[in-house]
Amino acid sequence: MQEEDVRKQDQLTDISLFPGGIDLTITAVEREPKQKGRYLISFGEYKLSVHEDVMIKFRMMKGQVFTKQELEEIVLADEKQRAYVQALKYLERKQRTRKELEDRLRQKEFGYAVIEQALQRLEQEGLVNDELYAKQWAEQRISGQRKGRSWVKQELRQKGVDNLLIGEALAEVSREQEFESCLIVGRKKWHQTRGEIMDRKRKTGAFLMRRGFSGEMARKVINECIRENNEVQENEEPYPFD
Repeated sequence: MQEEDVRKQDQLTDISLFPGGIDLTITAVEREPKQKGRYLISFGEYKLSVHEDVMIKFRMMKGQVFTKQELEEIVLADEKQRAYVQALKYLERKQRTRKELEDRLRQKEFGYAVIEQALQRLEQEGLVNDELYAKQWAEQRISGQRKGRSWVKQELRQKGVDNLLIGEALAEVSREQEFESCLIVGRKKWHQTRGEIMDRKRKTGAFLMRRGFSGEMARKVINECIRENNEVQENEEPYPFD
């Protein structure tokens, strides 16, 4: 929606200029051509834009009579519906966390109460579920993207997921799964690295830790790479990376 369209939309949901203390009769109901699912409700010279669901809920048909106070309640209901629809649009491409949706709706300048109600509705409908999101994210990032626990933990924190849910999600990914991912990327890095063996150890270890694997896991993977390639020299201890 362009800036001019947003300005016009705001004007059509502002009833501060509507007269109070009198009955307001609907004189016309028509679709808004540029706003899918929205209708323009006319009360003589005054106009109000509402979502189709809100129009149906409050039976806003030609000839129906409302007070300004009733219209204020309708405007609030419409704002809640707009926030809900905006959140659905943000969810179209991929799943989001509660915090990501909250931030998005704040950017659209919805009020706290309106945002909270929209998020609760989405949670009740199963469209927002941080617990499930965290578990799927941890599994995909560790087993699919070959990232370590520390990396995943930081990502989920940035997405606003509760620390308890992060811990539960990471607990469902076994150490064996994480080690296998670490070994896959560690082997690749080891074979790509040139130079003296100590330089290769240092570079590979630093690489693995940047990907979120622990120093202990990096050490085990490097030692495994050394053993697989028969690169342990006589009297040389396994790599003690930490």
